[in-house]
Amino acid sequence: MKLGMVGLPNVGKSTLFNALTNAGAESANYPFCTIEPNVGIVSVPDERLDKLAEMYHPEKFTPATLEFVDIAGLVKGASKGEGLGNKFLADIREVDAIVHVVRCFEDENIIHVDGSIGAARDIETINLELVFSDIEIVQRRLDRQKKQMKGDKSLAAEVDLLERLLSHLEEGKSARAFDFTESEAEIIRTVPLLSNKPVIYAANMSEADFTGDIEKNEQYLAVKNIAELEHSAVLPICAQIEAEIADMDDEDKQMFLSELNLEQSGLARIIKTGYALLGLISYLTAGPQEVRAWTITKGTKAPKAAGKIHTDFEKGFIRAEVVSFDDLMACGNMAAAKEKGLVRLEGKDYVMQDGDVVLFRFNV
Repeated sequence: MKLGMVGLPNVGKSTLFNALTNAGAESANYPFCTIEPNVGIVSVPDERLDKLAEMYHPEKFTPATLEFVDIAGLVKGASKGEGLGNKFLADIREVDAIVHVVRCFEDENIIHVDGSIGAARDIETINLELVFSDIEIVQRRLDRQKKQMKGDKSLAAEVDLLERLLSHLEEGKSARAFDFTESEAEIIRTVPLLSNKPVIYAANMSEADFTGDIEKNEQYLAVKNIAELEHSAVLPICAQIEAEIADMDDEDKQMFLSELNLEQSGLARIIKTGYALLGLISYLTAGPQEVRAWTITKGTKAPKAAGKIHTDFEKGFIRAEVVSFDDLMACGNMAAAKEKGLVRLEGKDYVMQDGDVVLFRFNV
């Protein structure tokens, strides 16, 4: 999973990126501090993997990973090349989903490019640049399909869809907020739209607001309303708190979070939200050599899941020996799970489930 972090200059984006990844991206109180995108790879926390490691004492422990890309701050006119616009748009095309950091805190010591904070206005600024870029893409596709339709009437449905989508975009609305059928969604997926990428709005609050009644923060409520309208996720967060706990060990971090009545760190919440947004799950492999988590999309069948490990596993797939993590833990070990008939032999049509502990059998 590759998440691109975007936001206007000075909203706390690089501060949050540093805190989540400990990658040391430069953070300063002036626009365009981030020019080349900083990249941070983080391990996905998974208690199930920790339990399997206790069971097998493996030589290697390999959690799933998540890549954060801290993309340059954006200003109006990016779609026309203003500021670092062209670079921004190229970088954002490469990510699976967007973490849009929105400033929801007042601080007279931190300048705002528009002179005052306004969450809805800030979101609109970035969304419009993505929409403007998409209008050009849809218009080119529409012109091409109209020409081809003269000799191929089967393209009429696609042309109609593109015309409706273009009208929607020209109203300043993101593709995420466009209602389309399942068959239309297949067509839309072939058009590289920036405003259709899944979004997590990270509403960056002050510590007082974040640990108090977040529903009293008017900027957060504005973000929440926008997210609901376009079927996006919204996550209240405090970059300042995340920065404070970034260098703590696990025990101190948990104690600090507990004192603030928080169950999870911002990183854990972003990962959980990102997995849900992108429809991702993890299956697990375990043994004395290695305990490892593998990320796949929901609905993936066993052979394709096996291909994540090695293409030979998919090509020569015979069967999968599967036990659910909960059943394995209840039994204490794999041998006991087999004795109770909880280890299943599954074939090519088996749809993988989150938390499956699997051994693939294959022959090449």
